[in-house]
Amino acid sequence: MPDVAVMTDSNCGILPEAGKELGIYIIPMPILIDGRTYFEGVDIQAGTFYKLQAEGADVTSSQPSPGDVMDMWEKLLEVFKEVVYIPMSSGLSNSCASAMGFAKEYKGRVHVVDNHRISLTLAQSAMDAQSMARQGMSGSQIKAVLEQEALDAVIYIAVDTLEYLKRGGRVTAAGAAIGSVLNIKPILTIQGDKLDAYAKVRGMKAAFKTMIHALEKDVSGRFKPLYDKGELQFGFANTLMEEETAEFWKNKLKSSFPGVKIMHSPLTLSIGCHTGPGALGMGVFRKRGNCDL
Repeated sequence: MPDVAVMTDSNCGILPEAGKELGIYIIPMPILIDGRTYFEGVDIQAGTFYKLQAEGADVTSSQPSPGDVMDMWEKLLEVFKEVVYIPMSSGLSNSCASAMGFAKEYKGRVHVVDNHRISLTLAQSAMDAQSMARQGMSGSQIKAVLEQEALDAVIYIAVDTLEYLKRGGRVTAAGAAIGSVLNIKPILTIQGDKLDAYAKVRGMKAAFKTMIHALEKDVSGRFKPLYDKGELQFGFANTLMEEETAEFWKNKLKSSFPGVKIMHSPLTLSIGCHTGPGALGMGVFRKRGNCDL
């Protein structure tokens, strides 16, 4: 057994039970629905979440409580010498900064990684950390590598409906109404710290093509050295949709980049709070360890 435990949160798309099988320790993200707190993958599943969201429930994301985070650290430190904790991007939540403050109490045994990632890219970081731990690297060494390589990743997300961006104040009611009539699909991107607007197109087919062109530009540009060395992972993720529809888009991504392996997992409920169901995500990111999602 490695001396270092790898821990992350369910924003990576891996739920606690699946994490046990992978040897990665997952703290579930809290989701607030009409003022009540639920925990992703524990007492709230995607189907129930999106049903309540569609019915007009007040849905917001939150961050793990300090007590829950430190309780997990302390349990792990009973077994392992060190813990590497990789929370979601510091640009998307205060959970990373908070955890860094708590970690000071553990005298160098807890290493919090400012990884600037979420969803599939965060899952890959956890797999990479696990691979490095098995090679005998220390917690501080793993943290240094992950932070150095954190920005070697990009995600694009096409949103099927403007309704939930409107609810969150990111789109005006008038803008959402016009967008719905014109079948506008906004495309968002995560490249490091923040979720930013990338493009607006009409229809999901056009959105898919736009994201494919963006990935082609990334692969032939700044990520080309990683692609040429076989160190670039492709990923596909989605919020709630029919399985056949998800497979259709996943296969379209495969055919756009023949021969590459596609990593697939759901977009997290924290993202779903803002996008609603039917969202498509795809990206590319540096890999070290194998991630069989």
